[in-house]
This record gives sequence, structure tokens and C-alpha cells, in this order.
Amino acid sequence: MTSAPPHAIPPAADVPPSLLRRAIAASAVGNAVEWFDYGIYAYGTTYIAAALFPEHATQAMIFTLLGFAVSFLMRPIGGLFWGPLGDRIGRKRVLATTIIIMASATFCIGLLPSYTMIGIWAPVLLYTLRIIQGFSTGGEYGGAATFMAEYAPDRRRGFFGSFLEVGTLAGFNAGALLMLLMIALTNDQQMHDWGWRVPFLVAGPLGLIGLYLRSKMEDTPIFQELAETENTASGRETLKELVVHHWRPLLVLGGLVIAVNVVNYTLLSYTPTYLQSVIDLSAEHALIVPIVGQLIMMMLLPIVGGFSDRVGRKPVWLASLVGTILLAYPMYQLMGTSFAGAVIAFTVLGLLYTPQLATISATFPAMFPTHVRYAGLALGYNISTSLFGGTAGLVNEALITRTGDPLWPAYYTIGACVIGLICWFFMIETKGMSLRGTQVPGTAEAFAEQERLSAVR
Repeated sequence: MTSAPPHAIPPAADVPPSLLRRAIAASAVGNAVEWFDYGIYAYGTTYIAAALFPEHATQAMIFTLLGFAVSFLMRPIGGLFWGPLGDRIGRKRVLATTIIIMASATFCIGLLPSYTMIGIWAPVLLYTLRIIQGFSTGGEYGGAATFMAEYAPDRRRGFFGSFLEVGTLAGFNAGALLMLLMIALTNDQQMHDWGWRVPFLVAGPLGLIGLYLRSKMEDTPIFQELAETENTASGRETLKELVVHHWRPLLVLGGLVIAVNVVNYTLLSYTPTYLQSVIDLSAEHALIVPIVGQLIMMMLLPIVGGFSDRVGRKPVWLASLVGTILLAYPMYQLMGTSFAGAVIAFTVLGLLYTPQLATISATFPAMFPTHVRYAGLALGYNISTSLFGGTAGLVNEALITRTGDPLWPAYYTIGACVIGLICWFFMIETKGMSLRGTQVPGTAEAFAEQERLSAVR
């Protein structure tokens, strides 16, 4: 499989601006709901632990973080189910289903009786809802990224794809701000009794908004073009083709996702817990640190995404990976000194991470051809995420507790980025490449197919 020249593949016809804006909103809202759940769960960990587990502080915290990890262990199973289905019946129908299941599971956590009321059934029901949430999320990101990438103009896919991650941080920050608001409006007893539940209940209306936006969209032009020219494969055939013919991009994607999500979940999700336990920050200050950093990241995401449309995905990934490897250790040292040090360190690490986050929605879907794109992205992304992303908080907490070394998040981050750097050498540059057809974008085979498709238009 050989690479085509970076200017070779002609761009697909642009969709109307109004339709593109609706596609962006429909994609990003699901990501926002997904990360709203992660935000309120991560930032409400201490309250969930106190309400739904026995009163043994250390064990309760670890078991609550395990509930966070459990949902991620279900994501590959969800990816196996939803990915091939999305390649067979379309992206839109699957995404409309996953968002309502995902939001419903989050909503129901806010209704759970406490451990003092129903005993062991409280954590059992929590884990059950996290399993349902993880199963539905297994089809969410892969589908949303595919949907966004296939609607975006070829030469601006980095810019428009970055808005999917704006939705990520918007949802995460909304969850954090809502949890912070509840802490400010209630006393400690009220927060433990019912205040922590309110953000989970807000997920219900958010899911309904997402369902409405997605139900009003048509499927992507690229998928419709493929559906008109050939019969879509069964789920088993899709998975077989991925394993037999696309194992290399699956491995490359998996390695890059290790870097992306270890940094993501260590930095974004675990930081509040880390700051409270390592430097004894108050719950309010521990939430403010990532909020400030993420707001800065949100403003920069479209800029970096647009920059990648000019210079390519590989250069921005290289800068991000190398920069994080070099600065993770000193930044985590700084983070442990004071509130101001934590804000500075988080912001620096967030800025180093932004080039990865800004471009994943443009980079990852372009690793696979149309007829296996949803499945390939859902499978490769979710396996790595479940093993290394969702478990990041649990692993870091356990290692710090076992060794007494508060710098384990730095070591874990550096190791993940080294893996990502190795996989970076095997990436195919897809800046400006069309995603149409049945060949891997960026290859000579894809270029030849694009010329045939353009000739018959």
C-alpha cells in the first residue's frame, strides 16, 4: 500500500454551509453529553463514594473510580456492536440510538438510592448503569467522528473536526461548572444528601436535545454514495475485512489512542481527585484548576485544527507528543506545589495536548475506507480507551497509594506518549485527502479510485 502525493486526490463537493453547521451541532452534542457524564462523575467522585459505598474512605474512592473504569471496559463490546451496524445501516440511525441510551444511563445515576437505604444494591446498580453507559458510548465517538469527517470539506476537515472536541471540553466543563455551582449553593451535608445528584439529572434533557438534532439530519453524502453503488456488508464480514486487510491502521490507531486518552483521562478526569489528595486543595479549587485550563484549550482547538489543514496532521502530532514527553515530569512537580502552580502546570500540559485533541476527528476516520470506517474507528479507539484511558484514574490512584510517589501521573503520561510517538512513524498523512471510496485515504490505490469516481460523476 503506497502513499499518494499530498495534493493528488481531488476534494469532494462541499455541502451547503447551513447543512454543515447542523452536522457539526449533531455530532458535537453527543460528544458533549458523553463528556458531561465523565465530568460530573469525575468531579463528583467523593460524593458518589460517600453516598453509594460503605464508609471506608480509601476503599470507597477506589471502588467509585472502578465504576468509572467499568464503563470503559464495555466500550469495545459496544464498538463491536455499533460500529459494523453503522457501516451497514448508516451513521445517523446508530447515533440517534446511542445518545438516548447514554443520556438515560447518566440520568438514572442521579436517582439511585444510597447505600444506607439499599445496601450492596447501590453499588451494583451504579455499576449496571455504568455498563449500559459504556456500551452505548462504544458507538458514540467513532460514529460522531465519522459523521463529522464525512460531512466536512476535505481541505478544512481539521478545522471543522476540531469542533467535535470543542463539544468534548464544553460538556466536560459544563459538568465541572455545574458541580462547582452545586457545591457553592449547598452546604456540605446538602451536597452529600442530594446536591451531587442534580448534575446527573440534567443529562436527561441534554440527551433529548441531541436526539432531536440527530433525527433531523440526513446521513453523510459519502455513506449515501457508497450505499448507492454497492451492498453493505454484514457485521461479521466487516470485522473480518478489518482484521485481514486493515490490521495495520488498527494497530497504529490503537497506539495513538493510548497517548491521547492516557493524557486525556489523567489530566482532565483525574486531576480534581489528584489535587485534593496530593496537595489537599479544597473541592472548589480542585475543580477550578482544570476548568481554567480547558477554557483556554477550547479557544485554541479550532485554531490548531485549521493550522493542521495547512501543515498536515503529522507535524502537529509530533510537536504534541515530544513536548509532552519532555515537560510532563516538571509540570507534575510544579502541580504539587500550590494552587497557582497547579493552574500553570495544568494549562501548559493542556496546551501541549491540544494539537492531538484538535486533530483526532480529522486524523482517525481517515485511516479507514468508507465501508469499514465506523467499525474500524469504533473498534480501534474503544479497545485502547477501555484498557488505558478509562482506567487511568484508577491506575494512578492505586500506584500512588501503593508507592507513596505522587508523580505517577507524569510517568504514566510519558510512557503513553512514547508509544504514541512510535506509532506516529507509521501514520499516513491525509491532509486534504478525500474520504470517498473503498480504499484507505492517502494511498495510491485511493487516488486511482478517486479518479474513477470523479470520471463517472
